[in-house]
Amino acid sequence: MNFKLRVWRQKNGTAKGAMVEYDARDISSDMSFLEMLDTVNENLIHEGQEPIAFDHDCREGICGMCSLMINGVAHGPERTTTTCQLHMRKFKDGDKITVEPWRANAFPIIRDLVVDRRALDRIMQAGGYVSVKTGSAPDANSIPVAKEDADAAFEAAECIGCGACVAACPNASATLFVAAKTAQYAHLPQGQPERSKRAINMVEAMDRDGFGSCTNHYECEAACPKGISVRFIAELNRDFLKAAMTTAKFGTLPPLPDFEE
Repeated sequence: MNFKLRVWRQKNGTAKGAMVEYDARDISSDMSFLEMLDTVNENLIHEGQEPIAFDHDCREGICGMCSLMINGVAHGPERTTTTCQLHMRKFKDGDKITVEPWRANAFPIIRDLVVDRRALDRIMQAGGYVSVKTGSAPDANSIPVAKEDADAAFEAAECIGCGACVAACPNASATLFVAAKTAQYAHLPQGQPERSKRAINMVEAMDRDGFGSCTNHYECEAACPKGISVRFIAELNRDFLKAAMTTAKFGTLPPLPDFEE
C-alpha cells in the first residue's frame, strides 16, 4: 500500500510550523499507524533528513502516549481505538492522510506531533490521594460494594489520560478526563472522605491551566479510545455543586464552572 502523508512539522514551541508532504511507500496493511510512521522515519534518516517526532510508548493501547489527530479525528477513524492500535488496512491504497498534533492551548507543542500534556498531570496531583489506610490486600467482600458501583468505578478507571477528549472538544475542555478521574473514586467507599474536596480541587486545576468549558457537544465521548461515557460529567457536576454549597456554609464558595449538565 502507498499513501501520501501531510504531516505537521514544527522545530520547537516558538518556531513557525507548516504541513509537509511525504510518501509512505510499500506499507503493509497489517502495520499499525505508528509502524507506518516508523517506516517513513527510517527512509527520512536514510536520506539524511530529520525524522518526524511523535509520542509513543507501550503500543498496546494502555499508556495513552500515541496522541495524533488523523484526518481531523483524534486517534483516527476507528472508534474506541488508540493510534497505536489503528491498522493501515482501515485506509485505502493511495489515500491522502493528514497527521497533526493535539490542538489545545493547554497542550503547547514541543516539536512536530509532540505536545506537552503535563496539565493533565497537574489536575491529577490536585486530586490527591485517598486517606483511607489500605494496608495489605483485604479479604474478598470484606468491604461490600454494589456491583453497579464497582462496574462504574472500573469503567471510569479505564481512562488512560491520552487527551483525545480535549483535542476533539471544540472548547478544548478536559471535563470528561476530570469526570473519569473523580468517578473512579466516587463510586467506592475508600473515595468518600475526599470526594467533595477532590471534585473542587480538580475542577479548579482544570480552570487554572486554561482548558475550556463543557457545552455538551459529546465529541469527547466519541473520540475517547476507551469509550468513557459523558454520564460521568453529570456526576462531576453534581459532586462539584454539592461540594460548593457545603463549602459555602463556611464562607468560601469557589466560583462555579460554566459547564452544563
